[in-house]
Amino acid sequence: MNLSILLIIGIVIGCLLAGKCLIHYFQLESYQFPGYFRTLRRNLLKAVLPGFLMTVLLIATSLLTVLISPRITWIHYAVDTIVLIAGGFLIGKATSEKNAKKAFVLTPRIKRFYAVALIVLTLILALVSGGIDPAGGLKTTEDRIGIAFVIIFPALLPLWIALSGLLAWPIEKGISELYFRDAQRILISRKDLIRIGITGSWGKTSVKFILGTILEEKYHTLVTPASFNTPMGVTKVIRSKLEPGHRVFVAEMGARHMGDIKEMCRLVHPEIGILTSVGPQHLDTFKTLDRVIRTKYELIDALPADGRSFFADDGDICRKLYEKTKKEKTISGLDPAYDDVWAENITYSPEGSEFDLCRKGERTPCRSQLLGELNIRNILLCASVAFGLGLTAEQIARGIEKIRPIEHRLQLIRNPGGMSVIDDAFNSNIRGARQAFQVLKVFPEKRIVVTPGMVELGEKEYEMNREFGEAMADCCDRAILVGKKRSQAISEGLRAGGFAENNIHVVSSLDEATALLRQIVTPGDTVLFENDLPDNYTE
Repeated sequence: MNLSILLIIGIVIGCLLAGKCLIHYFQLESYQFPGYFRTLRRNLLKAVLPGFLMTVLLIATSLLTVLISPRITWIHYAVDTIVLIAGGFLIGKATSEKNAKKAFVLTPRIKRFYAVALIVLTLILALVSGGIDPAGGLKTTEDRIGIAFVIIFPALLPLWIALSGLLAWPIEKGISELYFRDAQRILISRKDLIRIGITGSWGKTSVKFILGTILEEKYHTLVTPASFNTPMGVTKVIRSKLEPGHRVFVAEMGARHMGDIKEMCRLVHPEIGILTSVGPQHLDTFKTLDRVIRTKYELIDALPADGRSFFADDGDICRKLYEKTKKEKTISGLDPAYDDVWAENITYSPEGSEFDLCRKGERTPCRSQLLGELNIRNILLCASVAFGLGLTAEQIARGIEKIRPIEHRLQLIRNPGGMSVIDDAFNSNIRGARQAFQVLKVFPEKRIVVTPGMVELGEKEYEMNREFGEAMADCCDRAILVGKKRSQAISEGLRAGGFAENNIHVVSSLDEATALLRQIVTPGDTVLFENDLPDNYTE
């Protein structure tokens, strides 16, 4: 009897179940192969462990079968198949991310991936090993090569996942293009709809929600939810959530590669473009800051001749891009001599911020629950867009007062009689970190920072984490650094800033950090959670 197709299917299904964490990585990297392989390199042990364990299970199962009975029948194959599938399930469960921030989701795309992988890997294994007769012994070189291939097959699981993704890509491209064009058709048919695109290295999500709240004072507005900022994510929102009553559509546009914003604009065709910031983000994929700048400016390039652009004045790259723009443009910030919309008389407290919203010939007192200068700048940017869309200063001020803290973005969480938590976990840039540290200084001592530092900065990662540590040194009393390798640069920066060595605590995980907090925190303390790592980063 040749190697049973039943056993081959069992090996493949067991491997796919065992490789759940690898497929999760593929999903987290938006099915991009460069990101997937970078993640495998960062998590090498975790990447090879499922396949290794499946190889061990396959060898053990085969040896046990031979020892029990020299005559192999379909019953043996059936038992081995059940063991391999059950074992694969348990391995997948044991090696998957237990507390993932973005959980593995069995989306239609993932279901199609599993179907393609099952067919392709079964065919590969059947073609190589289908002629082997274990009961007859390994008489030929081809038999020996075939059985060796069967044994090492599970160990190649990371490559099989990539191959399956590659072969599924044409199917996904065709399906996504159909959905994409349907969303385009829906937007084109809505001549009454104001379409707004938002991009930037940071601040996109905050600006999106702030703008949506303010514009609701005049317009029924649809804002893409959460961090939906990819073509397929925005396509889904358009097809499922856009209603006839909506008058404004605000799309967040994320980018990790050159051309990503251009593709988003091909979908949305924005008539208003908002640039929140430009800086060294995702340098592991962009490689250079110049490529980041050109990609973000794709939004402004895509605006029609009569389109309107809005820039946040950072005194640096955004200002330079504003100056080079020929289309109708507005800039906002804290420079009354330069900006079209600005703030004066700013005061900060643990309860929020107050300021005067100013533009030529007009001044309006405003109050917000949001913390920090960066949020004031975000509000000003959104106010400038609202003015451009015909809202009055009074409507804008009402909208500003209604803005609620955005989850994980300088979100203040008070615990009565206990510590206060400032959750800035979604921040991952040095400018935002500096702002968070300034906010923390408004709070009374004792102040504690919990952080793993910053990632996805390519060759600049060590340098920028050292700068991050220096910036942290004068704002807190204790620093809890998550990750022994990454914390080296932060510790160096803290010491350079005069921070006491015995107040630096290095832990291996967020769970360890939480346990340490329970030991050292007292009522009235303030804890800043600054940055968090993506699920595909471990040490």
